[in-house]
Amino acid sequence: MAEQDNSGYNAENIQVLEGMEAVRKRPAMYIGDTGERGYHHLVYEVVDNSIDEALAGYCSMIDVIINPDGSLTVQDNGRGIPVDMHPTQKRPAIEVVLTILHAGGKFDGSNYKVSGGLHGVGVSCVNALSDWMKVEVKRGGKVHHIEFSRGHVTKPLETVGECGEETGTKVTFFPDHSIFTCRAFKWEILCARLRELAFLNKGVTIHFRDDEGDAHHEETFHYDGGIDEFVEYLNTNKKPISPVIHFEGERQGVTGMVQAEVSMQYTESYSTLEQTYCNNIHTIEGGTHLSGFRRALTATIKKYGLDNKLLKEKEFDLLTGDDMREGLTVVVSVKVPQPQFEGQTKTKLGNGEVDGIVAGIVNDKLMTFFEENPAAAKVIIDKTRLAAEAREAARAARESTRRKGVMDGLSLPGKLRDCTERDPEKTELYLVEGDSAGGSACKGRDRATQAILPLRGKVLNVEKARIDKMLANAEIRSLITAIGCGFGEEWDVSKVRYHKIVIMTDADVDGAHIRTLLLTFFYRRMPELIEKGYVYLAQPPLYKVERKKKSEYVLTDDQLTEKLLSLGLDDYEVKGKDGAPMEPERAKEFMKLLAEIEATSKMVSERGFDPAALLGDESARGSGASMLRKEFGALAGYGYGPADWFGSGSAAADGPLAKLLDDVRAHGRQGLSVYRFKGLGEMDAPELYDTTMNPEKRRMLRVKLEDAVKADQMFSLLMGDEVEPRRRFIEDNALNVRNLDF
Repeated sequence: MAEQDNSGYNAENIQVLEGMEAVRKRPAMYIGDTGERGYHHLVYEVVDNSIDEALAGYCSMIDVIINPDGSLTVQDNGRGIPVDMHPTQKRPAIEVVLTILHAGGKFDGSNYKVSGGLHGVGVSCVNALSDWMKVEVKRGGKVHHIEFSRGHVTKPLETVGECGEETGTKVTFFPDHSIFTCRAFKWEILCARLRELAFLNKGVTIHFRDDEGDAHHEETFHYDGGIDEFVEYLNTNKKPISPVIHFEGERQGVTGMVQAEVSMQYTESYSTLEQTYCNNIHTIEGGTHLSGFRRALTATIKKYGLDNKLLKEKEFDLLTGDDMREGLTVVVSVKVPQPQFEGQTKTKLGNGEVDGIVAGIVNDKLMTFFEENPAAAKVIIDKTRLAAEAREAARAARESTRRKGVMDGLSLPGKLRDCTERDPEKTELYLVEGDSAGGSACKGRDRATQAILPLRGKVLNVEKARIDKMLANAEIRSLITAIGCGFGEEWDVSKVRYHKIVIMTDADVDGAHIRTLLLTFFYRRMPELIEKGYVYLAQPPLYKVERKKKSEYVLTDDQLTEKLLSLGLDDYEVKGKDGAPMEPERAKEFMKLLAEIEATSKMVSERGFDPAALLGDESARGSGASMLRKEFGALAGYGYGPADWFGSGSAAADGPLAKLLDDVRAHGRQGLSVYRFKGLGEMDAPELYDTTMNPEKRRMLRVKLEDAVKADQMFSLLMGDEVEPRRRFIEDNALNVRNLDF
């Protein structure tokens, strides 16, 4: 006889979640998470349906619009979701597709030969996780309309008009903010994905518009060159040493014909960028298509080099896959009839036969290219040989330093002040600029969990250095050994000694430069640390404000201005242009606007422009002119114009509004003592700990990789050898810089 269960856990505790409720209860299972990533994944699921129509040959135009109310619309000119009655469900097919998981037209292979959305839960998940969704279908000469809320029909399907021969689907949805922590779509994130889709589907036009707030961005993506243009785009800030090499082919797979398309180009860079896709889905973790490409690339280069006496037997044996891929940018795109992905978010391709299919196509086509272009082949093999020589030199240096006990794993850098805790989940490594700040950090830290590694001077720019030069640098060696994961072929992220690696530099230009150099090192040589969320930026205060023996710390100039204005308005009456006192909240917003105008005017004048003249010049373009027009447009809402700020019209603001801002700020400074820190070393140990290192009080930024393409381009632009693109970037963005120390 079973014992009585007194735990309160019995049959009535077993819940059966069906359909939409299951998605709403565990959304992360379907879209990854409920933050920024999942919020935007909703858009991808809807757009992927339109792209699948393009793959099937029925769609050439896709419009994506962020609407003024924060909702988003995806509209295409495909065939339109079927609206006739489903034979078994006894309701319209569109309702079935949008409210039942694993329902769709992609399972039997008759309508879609290839598709990313084979799980059949994509658009129904979006419906379940949306506060509301409206769908309009043009099909059969009629316009049909249906509405939903949180996965359930709120307005049944109805015919609302005529459309002639037009066809297509229009989906508008508003994510459920009771589920998501993210609250708005970001132009940059969606722009990257839509551009990517246009590259992958040559001939398809994707129009993207943002009508929310004051943004009003608009861009159209259309690339007849397909992934060849994609590779050129990826290499915008790099110097190519080979032409774009393109080849494609198809072979029979287990479930049907598999198509593979590859575009690749070598550059003078020392880093590798591999972008892989299956049925337009970005497989960020790679998979069998990537492994097949890598294997074939290595074999083909080795064979061609040996057969044509460009490689000696000894060099042939030494070359590795990493050597072959140094400086390579490649896009691998495959179309697979029944792809097997890891999870609904599709980050890794698992179909085993794809490895051999891609490898076979690359072997044949790349060898043909080398035979027809021997000069390009020689350049590539020469770069490969140099990469191997550098790697061998680095290995020798590593062995030498090990014998000296520097990179032994048991022998940590002498200047590292380690912590006593050995559980990496509980420990933190602070990378500190200079010995002075390092001394303060060492004295003030929590010795149990916080380790300090002072860095002397500027760290090596690894964007311009091969591995041998890198390992010859003392600061880089100290970093590698302190972190504990090894390097290069010995890399093992599971051996990391700290789960928080904190870059702590001064809040000035030199500190920003050192921070950028360290981020370049982590992104190029230890990207897994960023991917796993182990890299952080400390946020030390810029000011110390004292009043009545009480101290407060302020992070930025903008925050200091905000504080002074807040204090100044406590017992200060601000009057409008009509002489009537402003309400406190309106006065606060008014002063905030004046502070923004002051900051923009100062920024513009420091770059050699007269802000008053720039504002008055309708032909003036650029961020500075745009900001001034926007801010003075807002000022007009208070009844004021440029003359009220600029006064005499010179670059120096001397009008009544500029004087009002000074008066309120001066009023706020009464009784205050404001001290500006020139560096971390100016803080004593308790002060540095309390403001920047104390887990109970500090503010830190976690470094995240949201867009690998954009990150690669930015590091190449800012830290690479190409001077002209960097000069253009500085000229174009100089007026965007607000907090720059001179």
